[in-house]
Amino acid sequence: MASRRMVAERRTVAESIIVALGGNLAAGVTGLRQSLMTALEAFPEHGLEVVQRSRFWRSAAWPDASEPPFLNAVALVRTSLDPMQAMAALHRIESLFGRERGGVNAARTLDLDLIAYGRRVCAGPLVLPHPRAAERLFVMGPLAELAPDWRHPVTDERAADLAGRASVGRDATPLPDEP
Repeated sequence: MASRRMVAERRTVAESIIVALGGNLAAGVTGLRQSLMTALEAFPEHGLEVVQRSRFWRSAAWPDASEPPFLNAVALVRTSLDPMQAMAALHRIESLFGRERGGVNAARTLDLDLIAYGRRVCAGPLVLPHPRAAERLFVMGPLAELAPDWRHPVTDERAADLAGRASVGRDATPLPDEP
């Protein structure tokens, strides 16, 4: 009996994860900022508790700067879902907002990326930490805003240092919070 209780308790322990969110096409008639806020509001019903959110950051679309600019943020989240379940929950939320998976880096209403799941390192099928997050200022900048001393699970580098060296999205800039 005691061992069953311990297994059940282990399953319900919440893990800290990092989720990057962004998009460059508003979902419905609301603006892009409101679409992203509404997506965050949907997290709890999918087993994801938003603890904190960065400011929104704007950057040119990459690699095709002729696409509409992106709005991005990072959220610190708690969940008892395992990594694959958490990723499936993020995909379900994306689909609620009309996300259609097409070409790589295509314009989208909502993009939710699981950047890190605690200190886990996984090679696949879900790669953790996100393999390109450290290169992207529109991810590392908002993360450094929330947790400058967060350490990358593989390189052990701080988020603030990674943001300073990020090579993709160098034009990313934080926007003032709206009231």
